[in-house]
Amino acid sequence: MFANVNCAGLFGIEGYPVEVEAYATNGLPGFSLFGALSSETKEAQYRVWNALKSCGYNPEPQKITMNVSPSDVRKDGTAYDLPVAVAVLGALSVIDTEKLKHIAFFGELGLDGEIKPVRGILPLCFCMRNAGISSVIVPEENAREASLVTGITVIGCRKLSEVISISLGNTEELNRCTYIRTPDSVSVESRHRYDVDFADVRGQEYLKRAAVIAVCGRHNILFSGPAGTGKTMIARRMPTIMPDLSRDEDIEISKIYSICGLLNEGRPLLSERPFRAPHHGISQAAFAGGGQNVLPGEMSLASSGILFLDELPLFPRAVLETMRQPMEERKITVTRIKGSFTYPADFQLVAAMNNCACGFWPDRRKCTCSPAQIKAYNGRLSKPLMERIDICAEARPISFEEFVDREDMKVKETSEVIREKVKKVHLLQAERFRDDANILFNSRMGVREIEKYCVLGKAEEAYIREVYSVRGLSGRTYHKVLKVARTIADMAGSRMIEKEHLAEAVELRSIEDRLFSTDKEAYHA
Repeated sequence: MFANVNCAGLFGIEGYPVEVEAYATNGLPGFSLFGALSSETKEAQYRVWNALKSCGYNPEPQKITMNVSPSDVRKDGTAYDLPVAVAVLGALSVIDTEKLKHIAFFGELGLDGEIKPVRGILPLCFCMRNAGISSVIVPEENAREASLVTGITVIGCRKLSEVISISLGNTEELNRCTYIRTPDSVSVESRHRYDVDFADVRGQEYLKRAAVIAVCGRHNILFSGPAGTGKTMIARRMPTIMPDLSRDEDIEISKIYSICGLLNEGRPLLSERPFRAPHHGISQAAFAGGGQNVLPGEMSLASSGILFLDELPLFPRAVLETMRQPMEERKITVTRIKGSFTYPADFQLVAAMNNCACGFWPDRRKCTCSPAQIKAYNGRLSKPLMERIDICAEARPISFEEFVDREDMKVKETSEVIREKVKKVHLLQAERFRDDANILFNSRMGVREIEKYCVLGKAEEAYIREVYSVRGLSGRTYHKVLKVARTIADMAGSRMIEKEHLAEAVELRSIEDRLFSTDKEAYHA
């Protein structure tokens, strides 16, 4: 007898409809599973058969042939266990699968019939809803995550026996299910409360100002300076001044975390701006995405949030160079033998570095690095990569008085106060770019937008012309300066970019003169 059941597979961060077909006939007993399956997916035949026996089903031995369609797309993972089990029962005439056309099934089976959670349930359920499926049966642990998909009924089950009973039309069993959510249910998520605050930072007003400018315009930023001057401390507090995720942003980034199995238990949505800080020993595959199962990398996990690279020059050159295209396109395409997978990479880069390998330059009482060593250390960063960083702010050592000044701490702005100011600047940009859905922030302006919104007066044009000539700016760097100046003007409430805004934007790139200078004197204190 023939039976088929609905489910879905993952390709990148999106799902695609999958049909599990089963055919039982007389003949040499056996269980064959086909359809471009990975080894763990093919092992479903052993898990399913033992799970059925654990639930009290001991069917007569028959020849069972199964196909997971479409057969030209490779399937990975163990989420197919439950639909395979239901399809087998349909082929053995235990369940009438014709009555289950509106239901999709997901879950890994234990040998005792327990239904275990699987990764990627959020995009899988979105796929089923878009395919016209009205209900999904998922593992109990995945039910809250699946409930984020509106317009579909979610049923969470713990045992295969519960699924069988529901499939047989047992309404009492359905009412006993631990978790049921109908399409009309409302899911309310609480926002994350940060345990760090900008008010904790003492001194470094210049760095804090640069950080706020970066967040206001979503500009990439590099902090440079001696070790222990608060670069990392400020970077870790930048998410606290960023506005909350929109619903669409939260869903998209939660899909990525769901696929990677990184959503916290009991929290189906990420509900906070990601802050990813990979170690400088990370591999290129882990950073960009890939691996045996082709999972998203750190650039995608930081999408809609911050990718923080501490000790930037210590990262392998190949790893850093992979950022160049995603920083422009806000997405990354990973090509492997299984196919090409496109993941979002809309991150804000925040990086930090010391001035030299020992971390003490320019204090010549402590730093023993030669000018050649300093140049070699800074030379690990390529010019094309630096041109994609809008702001470069240099830290200075903190005085003792700044640490112990209690009165000064009382007037520090909290992250909440700064966040409200950032929101106003974001609203101003949203209004400016309301006719262009692809541009949300000043940092994303193209040439046409720069010509339209970064108009300069005669004095300002003469000033930037001189800077361009004296400092030998590239076209990309020139546009970066204008974008940052536009953000500074927005923060000041100015419709026009004034000379002081340009001067501050130029100053926020002065580190390049030292990093790529050929003058040895530039490396002496």
